[in-house]
Amino acid sequence: MIARYIIHHMYVVDLLCLLVVPLLLLALCWLVGRCVHRRRRGLMTGLVLALLAAGGYLYGTYVGCRQLEVRPVELAFADLPSRFDGYRIVQISDIHAGTIDVDFLRRAVDTIRALKPDLIVVTGDMVNAEPQELQPYLRQLGRLKATDGVCAVLGNHDYGDYSYADDYTKDTNLGRLESMMVDMKWTVLMNSRRIIRRDDQRLVVAGMENDGEGRFPALGDIGSTLWRVGRQDFVVMLEHDPTSWRRKILRHCHAQLTLSGHTHGGQLSLLGWSPAALRYHEYDGVYWMGDRCLNVTRGLSAAIPFRLGATPEVVVITLKKK
Repeated sequence: MIARYIIHHMYVVDLLCLLVVPLLLLALCWLVGRCVHRRRRGLMTGLVLALLAAGGYLYGTYVGCRQLEVRPVELAFADLPSRFDGYRIVQISDIHAGTIDVDFLRRAVDTIRALKPDLIVVTGDMVNAEPQELQPYLRQLGRLKATDGVCAVLGNHDYGDYSYADDYTKDTNLGRLESMMVDMKWTVLMNSRRIIRRDDQRLVVAGMENDGEGRFPALGDIGSTLWRVGRQDFVVMLEHDPTSWRRKILRHCHAQLTLSGHTHGGQLSLLGWSPAALRYHEYDGVYWMGDRCLNVTRGLSAAIPFRLGATPEVVVITLKKK
């Protein structure tokens, strides 16, 4: 599946995530060769740098992608209904079944259950390419429980564009993936919404289909997603691709909070810089535009198993009444 992903869909950020450390290692080895003909100090410097690069590559592949961070976020809104003051949402994303380690996923699920959230949201990329990749993980994912259940949207990988299947098979596989999620008692939001009530007040959890740029699926429909949702409603929008926040969500609706994934935080962050910054305005953490907010999570996994300085995470969002 990883090979298919590389062949069919390779962007600049993906190339950097996959190749930057090995290429750096090769460049430093070349430097070592040059230094052989110069002074010994240059040779030692080259060797040390080459070892650091090799160590970083091995660490990111075998250790970094199995770490887990719990990131607490408190977000205050003036128009949050008072009954939802203190409401806790756990966000996870980019599970990438087929790549993620089963034991690591079990640890993540145990961590989420211990947090006792009001709501769990999953913001896309359940699989790498095909629904059968999810099968070995169903037992663990089925353990995800919250007071108001689990809501999920699809990501670009979930539509089957990275497999060799024809359109009919892709549509069939997409239906199978949705069925698996529904069987786990998840609410799958496909340009639709769910109303959560506390007495006479309500919170709208809306979910758009993946709405990306370029060759990423662009299927998000604001009108269908927020059908019969009033301007007075507080909306938590789930959208896998964070680029849709500027392109569509801010322009065409009033959703106060948007939750996204997709970027993996670039999978690499060195001294605060990530290759994701070359492509995305918003790629890791909380962003505000006036009184409207976007949170982009680094997710739990990726099609290419490598993490260095961009730790997999579970995000715990506490909504507060400003």
